[in-house]
Formats: sequence, C-alpha cells, structure tokens
Amino acid sequence: MNKILFTGGGSAGHVSVNTALIPEFLKNKWQVSYMGSHDGIEKEIITEKFPDVPYHGISSGKLRRYFSMKNFTDPFRVLAGTVQAYLKIKKIKPDVIFSKGGFVSVPVLLAAKMAGVPVAIHESDVTPGLANKLAMPFATKIYTTFKETLQYVPAEKSTCAGAIIREELFSGTREKGMTFAGLNQKKPVILIMGGSLGAKGINDTVRNALPELIEHYSIIHLCGKGNVIEHDHPDYIQYEFVSNELPDLIAASDLVISRAGSNSIFEFLALKKPMILIPLSKEASRGDQILNANSFVQQGFALKLEEEELTTETLLTAVRQLRDQQWTMIEKMDEAPTSYTISQMAEEITRLSKNSGH
Repeated sequence: MNKILFTGGGSAGHVSVNTALIPEFLKNKWQVSYMGSHDGIEKEIITEKFPDVPYHGISSGKLRRYFSMKNFTDPFRVLAGTVQAYLKIKKIKPDVIFSKGGFVSVPVLLAAKMAGVPVAIHESDVTPGLANKLAMPFATKIYTTFKETLQYVPAEKSTCAGAIIREELFSGTREKGMTFAGLNQKKPVILIMGGSLGAKGINDTVRNALPELIEHYSIIHLCGKGNVIEHDHPDYIQYEFVSNELPDLIAASDLVISRAGSNSIFEFLALKKPMILIPLSKEASRGDQILNANSFVQQGFALKLEEEELTTETLLTAVRQLRDQQWTMIEKMDEAPTSYTISQMAEEITRLSKNSGH
C-alpha cells in the first residue's frame, strides 16, 4: 500500500489544503498519516476531521521576526523535533511527504531529507513564508499558487500549480444557497467573509453600511464565532461560519467581500465571483495578503480596499465600483489559467513518489 505523510500547521491556512487532499488519497487507498505539533491548531483540525488518520505530534519552535527570550530556546525544540520526526518517518516509511508550510513543517522536512523521502511543498502566497524559505532546500518539488512566486524559488524544481481547488465547491447551486439562506430572488447577493482573524473591523463597517446596502442587495455575512448580532431585516443573513453549505452560498452570490488569503481568493476566481479584497494590514501580518490582493487587482479580478482606509463610505463606494466592473472582471476571470484540482494535485504527488523510486 502506498503511504503519504502530510505536514503543516500554525494556522488554519497551513492545514486547509491538506484537509482537502487527504480524502482523495484515502479514496485511492493510500495509507495516510499526519505530523504536526503536540498542541497546535493542526492537531485540533486533523483529529476532529479525520479521526482514523494517525496523528504524530513532535516538538516544534516558533519562527519569530521579533525579539523573544524563546528565540534562544526554540532552536533546541526544533532540533528535538527533527530527531523525533526522523525516528517517526523511519517507522512510518512514507513514499512521499506533502507540506503546506508553517513552522512545524521545518523539522519534518529536514528529517525527510535525512531519511531520503521525497517532499512536495505548496506555497500559497506571492512571497514564500519564512518556514517554507527554510524548508525549500529539502524539497524535491515546489508548487506555487501565484506565477509571481516563481522568481523567489529554485526554478529547476518549481511549478505554478495555482491554488488547490476543492472540487465540492463546483457542486453548489444558487437555488440551494438561496433556500438555505431564506432569501428571495429579487436582489443581487453579496457574500461577506471577514475571516476569523481581525474580522471585527469588517463586521462593524458592513453593519454601519447596512441601511444603504440592503436597499440594493441581499447580504450573506459570515462574521466569525460569537459575532452574530440581533436584527430584524430579512435581507441580512448572518452565520458564525458554514461548512457543507458554503458551495451553495457562494453559488448564490453575485459579489464577494473578503480578506485576501490565497486559498479563498483563488476559489472565488475559479467560481468567477468579482470581489473586493480587504487584506490584513502589515501590523497584523507579514503583508502577504496585501501582495495577494495586489496581484488580483493587477490581473483585473478584484478591487482592493486597505484596512486603514476602511470606512462606511469607502466600502459603499467600492461596492458601487465593483457592481460597475463586475462583467469586465468576469471576462478577465474567464481568461485566467485554471488552478489544479484536488485530483490533479494528487496525481502530481503520486508521480513524485514513483519517480523518486522510494
């Protein structure tokens, strides 16, 4: 039986592609396991979503860009994690390892190099994150989401694959989405996704703009855990989050307002949804979402609204501009290169394991 080991963690974004790929390998009768930190978000997500997939915890430090006393002790944690990962890899004997990045992946990929196991890395953002920069020398193959990223990675082992698009997203229907949300068919629909990190500014601005927005649109607002408010307007629908219903809600939507995480925006691109992107500011991140949004604006897929400029009026102005430009954007999206599907990515990884002769 073929064996694959997944790794990646530290944030939900470093796990989401793995959770999309794992069912494909299980369906194809691979033996799947996961390696992450002992108590990170990746353990919570993987063990809950895939209780039958063995989870292997290792010691891992955090890669900080700021001063902390832990910067002096964490290298020893990474070293310990590398030894632990090496011993576990020798026991599991995977044919291939797939990494989505995050600090926990560094000791895993170093150990994989020592054990002679081929490694595929997927980099979501325009510029590689620090963990992937450190791990790239140990990679057999690097897949990028943005074509711009190819200038930052070794050309001889890199391919632009686009985002890894969950195939179930294409199964959504407008009718099911409208029924689930309880909306009528009279108004165009805006889907708003603030994301779990820093959603308050977007949520507050959207709600301040509601009186004017709901004159022209129905609003589906994914506002994050604990952020639902009481209201009495039938054209404003809120959810903390959704899972199985998301494909239908996206299908029901005409326009999208979102953060600029690469996984999400490429899914909107694949589904031809014109979007306003409000990237996390450099104060709240390393600035990767700003670069993601800039790329989409340059290609004509989106408008960008900086968080520092986000007010009720700037949001309403951006919505009016988006409505004016939506059909031009859709034409641009029709011309965009297609991203790899889950099954295509699985075929690439399978080919990597066979070509390695491992």
